[in-house]
Amino acid sequence: MTPSPSGSRTDDVVIRPLSSPEELAQGVAIQRHTWGDEFTEVVPATILQICQKVGGVAAGAFDANGRMLGFVFGLTGVHHGRLAHWSHMLAGEPEARGLGLGKRLKLYQRDVLLQIGVVEVRWTFDPLVAQNANLNLNALGTEIERYVADMYGGNTGSELHSGLGTDRLVALWLIADARVGQVLGGHAPPLARGLADAPVANASATVAGSLPAEPAVRIEVPADVQAVKAQSLETARAWRATTRQAFLWYLERGYRVTGFISGDRGGRCFYVLARPPA
Repeated sequence: MTPSPSGSRTDDVVIRPLSSPEELAQGVAIQRHTWGDEFTEVVPATILQICQKVGGVAAGAFDANGRMLGFVFGLTGVHHGRLAHWSHMLAGEPEARGLGLGKRLKLYQRDVLLQIGVVEVRWTFDPLVAQNANLNLNALGTEIERYVADMYGGNTGSELHSGLGTDRLVALWLIADARVGQVLGGHAPPLARGLADAPVANASATVAGSLPAEPAVRIEVPADVQAVKAQSLETARAWRATTRQAFLWYLERGYRVTGFISGDRGGRCFYVLARPPA
């Protein structure tokens, strides 16, 4: 059974495992609040309960009244002969934005997993969602393993995914790694000189041959893809097409995602990719 820390407390928010039927029901409800009532991939309360008996994590961030404000869920298994964890869901209520619950839930998850000897954690996120990229790369220190087109199929029933498919980046979080410890301690190494001004790969690219083959490049994403989609689905789809093309082209050629620039240049956001020295 997964070790259960007494709970992570900050201000009036406590992070703890879901245990009672009421807490498990809130874990189901927050999924619907986040991904919509028509979401077809809701994890039921029974799985949220059972996963914790075999090393999984199902935890919530609760306010002083016992109301769930945030939620994290993942499964533990074996990957290439080693214990590994797949963190499947991270969600928060709209009124909890700005509390840093996403990072706090991930740190709680990390503490639980380190206790049972897990050092590799993976999950996916939409490369067009700049907020998630900033959390994963800049706040948590994850690496990017690969890009998967339509990983979960074209339609999950969620309005968040509607019209854009489910392209995902696979993130790897080496939770016992010294570099990750530096990032979590607020001592992330800065981007190497020149990377912040590398050419933008998807500025006008329409075919793979037009992508710049420089040692370092940037891939731009919108600061708020849901706002873009609300204004023009066609524009949002163009973002998906150009970023998919660029990520696949560069990652297949050995480039690695080395950082994320989050809105510090007129609201523009960029992934930074670099080619390892020959």
